[in-house]
Amino acid sequence: MLQRHLAGEKAQMAFGALLAQCLPARGIIELSGDLGTGKTTLVRGLLRALGHQGAVRSPTYTLLESYDIDGRQMHHLDLYRLSDAEELEYLGLRDLLIQNSVMLVEWPQRGVGVLPPADMEILLHHAHPGRDLSLRAGTPVGDRVINCLRDRLNA
Repeated sequence: MLQRHLAGEKAQMAFGALLAQCLPARGIIELSGDLGTGKTTLVRGLLRALGHQGAVRSPTYTLLESYDIDGRQMHHLDLYRLSDAEELEYLGLRDLLIQNSVMLVEWPQRGVGVLPPADMEILLHHAHPGRDLSLRAGTPVGDRVINCLRDRLNA
């Protein structure tokens, strides 16, 4: 487990950029937290660090936004409006999982029973000012990501 306090939006973007340096080639990262804790802000920082220049919107209404960044597939899902986890089949979840891609999933609890286990979970909590962030590994891939982040934060 890794915990950090992020003082504001710039700190969240910076942490997303740091996470980009440690991302695996393939994996699932869950982002949990109340509305307004900055899950999409963190994803925006990550995608910008990977080289994405366009808009990064919350996929609250579309459920899925995909990005091809230098041949690397990134899928940002927001399951907040999902009424049943089975609806993930309509998004082509199985096809997304077959690819060498990273899935960043907001509101993963709405996909329980259909989403595979996450490699890592990121929890964000309001902590005025800023946010408290906790990372928990769910697989050895997640352990490697957290160790990489710890090394970079201590450098």
